[in-house]
Amino acid sequence: IDEIDAIAPKREEVHGEGARLVRELFQLAREKAPSIVFIDELDAIGAKRLDTSTSGDREVHRTLMQLLAEMDGFDPRGDVKIIGATNRVDILDPALLRPGRFDRLIEIPLPDFEGRLEILRIHTRKMNLRDVDLRRIAEETEGASGADLKAIATEAGMFAIREGREYVTHDDFLKAIRKVRSPVESSISTEPGVMFG
Repeated sequence: IDEIDAIAPKREEVHGEGARLVRELFQLAREKAPSIVFIDELDAIGAKRLDTSTSGDREVHRTLMQLLAEMDGFDPRGDVKIIGATNRVDILDPALLRPGRFDRLIEIPLPDFEGRLEILRIHTRKMNLRDVDLRRIAEETEGASGADLKAIATEAGMFAIREGREYVTHDDFLKAIRKVRSPVESSISTEPGVMFG
């Protein structure tokens, strides 16, 4: 127990840490202006607020409140621009999407057939392919994101390596598609407001 206490941060050390980091980030951005603050995975700190009482949820809410204050608080942002990215816009807190917080909401849809084909070409250009029909792979991966396609290409290469081959086959890609896409599709909830299924 003593070892765990020594390693684990005390509650007082964590309390308010996210809000403090947001405050310091924007202070630094104002000092270095003109600047851009890019927040990737915005849903991690900007998810819809729920009536929960865990200390972790309260900390995320404090961080979100600080972000909202920095976005349109009393101190003008001046030449500080904010860009946020998420693939879960459905769970963002409505306060983040109010007018004046983000000037534009830009949705980048999943790639179509031609887009998937081009992404596959990019991620396989240094691979030794044998009898691989990338057009068929692009057809098989409808609904896949660019990240999914990269993972599929990487996993196909791993199948070849595991079998001691120096080339990747069409079958490696089919196995990679099953491995990469199956667990994701079954474990992610599409219910609005639910972060994890």
